[in-house]
Amino acid sequence: MATKLFKSLILGAPASGKGTISARIVNTFNLEHVSSGDHLRKNIQLKTPIGLEAQKYIKEGKFVPDEVMIKFISKELNKVPPCWLLDGFPRTLAQAKALWELHNLDVALNLNVPFSVIIDRVKGRWVHLPSGRVYNEGFNSPKVAGKDDVTGEPLIQREDDKPEVVKRRLDEYEKLTRPVIEFYREKKILHEFSGNTSDEIWPKVLDCLATYIPLQITKKRS
Repeated sequence: MATKLFKSLILGAPASGKGTISARIVNTFNLEHVSSGDHLRKNIQLKTPIGLEAQKYIKEGKFVPDEVMIKFISKELNKVPPCWLLDGFPRTLAQAKALWELHNLDVALNLNVPFSVIIDRVKGRWVHLPSGRVYNEGFNSPKVAGKDDVTGEPLIQREDDKPEVVKRRLDEYEKLTRPVIEFYREKKILHEFSGNTSDEIWPKVLDCLATYIPLQITKKRS
């Protein structure tokens, strides 16, 4: 892990490709990936108090309340080195302001993917829950239908990936998160990337981050 401080986050609507782009950033640059969604799902799987509380909101296609998420993410960030990419948080202006008070962010990345593309995409998205590995039928299909490539265990469609739930979440995202984007724009750390696929967006993100992160703290590329 790099010793230089670099605190960044990635924004984007549900199923916009944040997970894919985040994985590529982590594999290219020496950053710690902190995914609010992954951590919440682990808590749901373990049936912890926060997991049970979060589950009732997610099943209804709603976001977990600000006060719960702020406290949760603050604890998670305290567990990792101060050179990270935060994924899935903040989603409201209150969360963004609270995070800004705690951490001096360097970059906020925002993925712009049309909602129509996202809704079509989730119809074929499946996940290996224990590892968080995500597959998409057609462009990132599992080697064996319905099975994880690594373990051979069954894949599932997450409750929050079902099209009707995604539509509700997209509507709520647009309402709640637009002020977050404007908040980071005013702070002059926002970088926006438009496209229909992660492969289209990734080169733009790579070029952007390469201007911020010195080569000596990046991982050696193959």
